Amino acid sequence: MTRDLAALPKAHLHLHFEAAMRPSTLAELAAEADQPVPRWAPFDDFQDFEAAYGDVLGLIRSRRHLARIMDDLADDAAAQGARYVEVTLAPVLHAALFDGDVEAALQHLLQLAAEAEVRTGVTIRAMIASARTFPVELALEDARLAAAWAGSGVVSFGLHADERGAPAAPFGDAFAIARDAGLLITPHAGELVGAESVREAVELLHADRILHGVRAIEDEGLVARLAELGTCLDVCPSSNLRLHVVPDLEHHPLPALLAAGVTCSINADDPLQFGPGLLEEYELCRSALGLDDERLAACARASFTASGAPDEVKRRALADIDAWLAA
Repeated sequence: MTRDLAALPKAHLHLHFEAAMRPSTLAELAAEADQPVPRWAPFDDFQDFEAAYGDVLGLIRSRRHLARIMDDLADDAAAQGARYVEVTLAPVLHAALFDGDVEAALQHLLQLAAEAEVRTGVTIRAMIASARTFPVELALEDARLAAAWAGSGVVSFGLHADERGAPAAPFGDAFAIARDAGLLITPHAGELVGAESVREAVELLHADRILHGVRAIEDEGLVARLAELGTCLDVCPSSNLRLHVVPDLEHHPLPALLAAGVTCSINADDPLQFGPGLLEEYELCRSALGLDDERLAACARASFTASGAPDEVKRRALADIDAWLAA
């Protein structure tokens, strides 16, 4: 019997806001601006991807566009069986729409999320992410903003952008601010840099979750440490393929990480540019990675237990995952 993956309750923990818009929305924004539609995968390398993402950002020119993206995010989550989304926000990217006021941008995005939640029933919370390629002072500002909104829509604090030449260690003070505010610590690591980046996130930042983290597989001792700590890796198979982290899906380390006892969730990262949404990523993990329903259910459980979702959302989802598996 093949269980319906659309009916499996899921949480989406690794999703960047701007790339949650639908391709049709991007085409409309481009037409409105009289600009060409930004391209998506394949990408030559990470810099090529970042340039394409910048083209997408350049088309988000009004608060109405922000609302459209949030609606796309929530509607697609509901259609794909996601009950909770922990969306990555960088409000500084949209501060120009609010006269340069980053906090006003965040407040507006959180209000849009609350409205979309009421409309769709999908619980939406935010991860504030700072760019590791920007000065540490900006990360400190981001951490203080995230801390000020902890418990009011913000549940986690992250670090993103190109790891190469940008170690996480200098950002320790920013993560300490977030941790003291009760936020989950959720940096990107182990994507473009190997196991040493994951170890840094664990030992220096004390990560609760690591976005990507798949290159931990290069260090057997680190894999054992992740399993011991229960640190969740928010894995994005198609992203790893499109950005040449893995040569093909058949060689993706997710099955080996799960077999070693590492907690993992399944995610889409940037569906606008990489293709699959959350449900399709689960389907790929079944068809291309050979994950059976027990392991897919384990990833779905992890997506709730490692999240900042409200306790009642977690409780109901875990019970329904058990029921899905028992069916």
